[in-house]
Amino acid sequence: MSDFARLRTRTAGLVAGAAALLTATAACGADQARGAGEDAAKPQVMAAFYPLQWITERVGGGDVAITGLTKPGVEPHDLELTPRQVVTLTDAALTVYIKGVQPSLDEAVEHNAPDKGFDAAAAVQTLPATEAHEHEEAAEAAEPAAEEHAHEVSYDPHLWLDPSRFATVATKLGERLAAADPAHAKAYRDRAAATAAELTALDAELKKGLRDCTGRALVTSHAAFGYLAGRYGLEQVGISGINPDGEPSPARLAEVAKVARQEKVTTIFTETLVSPKVAEVLASEVGAKTAVLNPLESKPSAGDYVSAMRQNLSTLRTALGCT
Repeated sequence: MSDFARLRTRTAGLVAGAAALLTATAACGADQARGAGEDAAKPQVMAAFYPLQWITERVGGGDVAITGLTKPGVEPHDLELTPRQVVTLTDAALTVYIKGVQPSLDEAVEHNAPDKGFDAAAAVQTLPATEAHEHEEAAEAAEPAAEEHAHEVSYDPHLWLDPSRFATVATKLGERLAAADPAHAKAYRDRAAATAAELTALDAELKKGLRDCTGRALVTSHAAFGYLAGRYGLEQVGISGINPDGEPSPARLAEVAKVARQEKVTTIFTETLVSPKVAEVLASEVGAKTAVLNPLESKPSAGDYVSAMRQNLSTLRTALGCT
């Protein structure tokens, strides 16, 4: 074969290969466009942060397109919505949130989609903010109310740490989604019932596992575990209050240290998204060790809500001497 013939054959092969690539790319693009079109046709639901995203995914299933507003590893309280997120929220069928956790989201729902917000805290009986909140820096308490605190509420927002309450949220979320999308109402209600049953079983597991324990005091970095403590007969002692960024006063630290010694606490609990330094100093002072207790404000590095709650149960049983 001449050089020209070989060149012509090679060129023809390259052209055919390019054509095949273009065809495959076009097909892929068409598939992606169809997928995007299918998602766009579904009701768009915004979920404020991880536990609410988890429960919305379980109840909504494949009938909704869900967007989580808080990235993994980010403290939910620090969320600042972008203009694009505000527009998306305005157009969404529903926003699932807990009023008081993320002021920027509270404001966006209030001003842009007041009739399309599902406040999980309104679905259950909430607990009042713990006493630890009152012991945060006196100077901060004495200052006039800052704009960023305008949406603070008087209740503890960490309701997802009580699976029995979270089961109620699942049921009511199912009803809200059914009303927003009647064509799939039965599917939402069925998935809500299944999720509530799973959470009820988890509640029974925690109740049994924490029934017989030597210790009952739960010393934590911040007062995020009031629902868990109240549900299972434990006593939460938060180093700082509801807000994880709150700085405990020296008087509060002395008070917690006193309680820890009196209750013979063996473990001070730290968290994944909160600096452990204060808890580590306190543990050293009272002769205790530290362990991580997950408040589930962000997606776990492995597993999901249920497996993380089971890990919390295991951690608590070890720390509290449960049989």
